[in-house]
Amino acid sequence: MSALKARVDEYLRLRRALGFKLKEEGRLLGQLAAYLDAAGAETISTELAVRWAGLPVAVHPNHWSKRLRVVRGFAAYLQTLDPRTEIPPPDIFPHSRQRATPYLFSEHDIRRLMAEARRLRNPMRAASYEALFGLLAVSGMRIGEALALERKDVDLDAGVITIRKAKGDRERLVPLHPTSSDALRRYASTRDRLIPTPRSDAFFLSSAGTPVLAVGLQTTFREIMTRVGLRTEKVHPRIHDLRHRVAVNTLIGWYRSGVNVNEQMPTLSTYLGHVSPSDTYWYLSASPELMALAADRMADRFGAAR
Repeated sequence: MSALKARVDEYLRLRRALGFKLKEEGRLLGQLAAYLDAAGAETISTELAVRWAGLPVAVHPNHWSKRLRVVRGFAAYLQTLDPRTEIPPPDIFPHSRQRATPYLFSEHDIRRLMAEARRLRNPMRAASYEALFGLLAVSGMRIGEALALERKDVDLDAGVITIRKAKGDRERLVPLHPTSSDALRRYASTRDRLIPTPRSDAFFLSSAGTPVLAVGLQTTFREIMTRVGLRTEKVHPRIHDLRHRVAVNTLIGWYRSGVNVNEQMPTLSTYLGHVSPSDTYWYLSASPELMALAADRMADRFGAAR
């Protein structure tokens, strides 16, 4: 093992001990160490760091910026051990935050999605996917959060789900509507009948009795979207858009009922598990109806001031 690779391992071990997962960072830093070793470098120089970050061609500059950001974090650590280390400037590559335009599912769309999931050939797969799509559509949970749920996390009597593996390793509670609890209770009964001796404590099971995998869920979702005509060459609905639907519908309901949205926004941020309320405010621009309601609220306020 080279000295640089050993330093990478030390850096990752230290940060992971602080709670960071660093899966992609670990992969990228391993590639960086190999690149620097091949170049005969004993430490990081700005020239080599920039050259490595810009290796992928025909990609968005954001990708180069992200790679360089990973280098900068490691370089800051390495500089404390080797003063020769250079920390590349942060603004070498242009960076812009891009968000995919969400597809705003209607109630009819959700019913079609769940109906198609119910028709899947394997009964366990059909039950799990229907329950998963339904939960995501009403709870706003992230895909990874739902798939990571264990049986102990889902209290159907109290109507509360405990998310223990939320973004940033935070824990939060998600209350369920009684109809959602009933639907999950029916799923659990079907699951236990079809898989009496599961190989996992996961709440959502595959036909093999193991946790449902994200890749299979994503693939099936795309197939269903294509089959029902919602996925086209120009429109690409994502499972994550089910989360957008919950946020947008909540905000629309607040505006229509006259609720002070600014006062309630931290509540929605907490419910969705956002790190910052600014992430929640983005949903205001995600729906033409929301934009119109917000504009009307502003017009009423300024009109009253006159």
